Amino acid sequence: MSAHVNGRPPRVGDAPAFRRALIGIVLSLVAIVIIAPLAIIGYQAFSQGLQVYAAAIAHPDTLHAIGLTVITALIAVPINTAFGVAAAWAITKFDFWGRRFLLVVIEIPFSISPIVAGVAYLFVYGLQGLFGPALESADIKILFALPGIVLASMFVTAPFVARELIPLMQAQGRDLEEAATSLGASGWRTFFSVTLPNIRWALLYGVVLCNARVMGEFGAVSVVSGNIRGQTNTLPLHIELLYHDYQTAGAFAAASILALLAVVTLVAKVLLERQGAGRARRSPALAAPRAAPKTASAEVSS
Repeated sequence: MSAHVNGRPPRVGDAPAFRRALIGIVLSLVAIVIIAPLAIIGYQAFSQGLQVYAAAIAHPDTLHAIGLTVITALIAVPINTAFGVAAAWAITKFDFWGRRFLLVVIEIPFSISPIVAGVAYLFVYGLQGLFGPALESADIKILFALPGIVLASMFVTAPFVARELIPLMQAQGRDLEEAATSLGASGWRTFFSVTLPNIRWALLYGVVLCNARVMGEFGAVSVVSGNIRGQTNTLPLHIELLYHDYQTAGAFAAASILALLAVVTLVAKVLLERQGAGRARRSPALAAPRAAPKTASAEVSS
């Protein structure tokens, strides 16, 4: 009735029963699917006391898994960051043959199962693979070693930085870079003085997501690492081994580290979004570009 009195047609959200039901469904799913598992991990990790938790974390195999995971991230994330920035810069600032094909290729890791990616690496770098005999004769070990783990992690996380940057850089256009070039600035100086300051928050956001995925990757790494305890086990693989060995205290203790990483990633995401929104309000020209940003897939279809 109030909607008709105010002179506007009724909307679906005006019905209190519908609104409460929809909110209740969403909150229930969040509690069941997200909050409950994280809460159980935290509870089980400390259920046997702080000393048991500390002993599980300090176990040599766990420390090795943590160290290998960190090393993998320290190698894979910077490489994928450089690739993402270069790909986004080339796609959005230059016209070249194969540009749309590159946009499609960047999104392939999102559409392929990580297990399939791991098996593909076996057929490329394995003993019976394409480069396997040559690598073996040169005594270069890719699979079941750190290089294979890094390569698999890089494949899975390759699109993260580029996917964050491409829509933003498309929306900003090329005017600023072209103006800097016309004033005599080199390509590198244009990037560091003009492009990078405008994309830094999106870049950091992509790096945070890429790092979280590298540290939590299971499928592709499980195929190429060999799952050797104390040697090629990253933290997710180590958690699986502990769980299958009925070492629940150690499994939940190790899992709590990944859960903490998820929380830290969420906090960083919120902070970066606030920084980006604040900068957009201070820079109306960047907040309201000439054209609405497109996703990579939308650019391909156009």
